[in-house]
Amino acid sequence: MSSTPCPICRIHHDPAARGAYEIGRGSHWLLRHHPDPAPLVGWLLLDSLRHVAGPADFNDQEAASWGLAVRYASALLKEQTGCDRVYAIAFGEGAPHLHLHLIPRFAGDPRTCAWLVADHYRAVSAGEREPAPPEQLTDLVDRARSSFSYQLLQ
Repeated sequence: MSSTPCPICRIHHDPAARGAYEIGRGSHWLLRHHPDPAPLVGWLLLDSLRHVAGPADFNDQEAASWGLAVRYASALLKEQTGCDRVYAIAFGEGAPHLHLHLIPRFAGDPRTCAWLVADHYRAVSAGEREPAPPEQLTDLVDRARSSFSYQLLQ
C-alpha cells in the first residue's frame, strides 16, 4: 500500500463516512450506495473489505465468494429498483482498492444507456446535472438493508 491513505479503507473504518450509505457487509465484501452526490438512485458499490486492487489479488476465500457476492448484490439492486439490467464496472483509478460499481440500467432512461452512464456520472460530479435526491437514496438504502442477507456476502 502506498503512503497515501486509501479512501476506500478510510470509508470502511469510519462509521460516520459509511453510516448513511452502508447496506451490509459479510466476511469479505461491503455493499454500499454511492455517496451523495449520487448520479442515480441505486448506484451501488461492492467493495472488498481487504485492501486489494482487484481479482488478481484475491485470496482463495475471496475468489470463491466473489461471483456469488456480485450475483447477490445485482439481484438485490434489481429487486429494489426494478431496473432492467445491472452494469458492473471496476476501474480502480480513483482508489486502488476494489470497488465494483453496480449501476441500474433502465430501458426508458437514456442517462443509463451503455457508456452514456459515464457521461451522466461526470456531469453530476461537475455540477452540470442534478444528483439523485438524497431522500431517495436513504429510502433505497433502508429498503435494501431490510432485505440484506449477511450470508450472501461471505
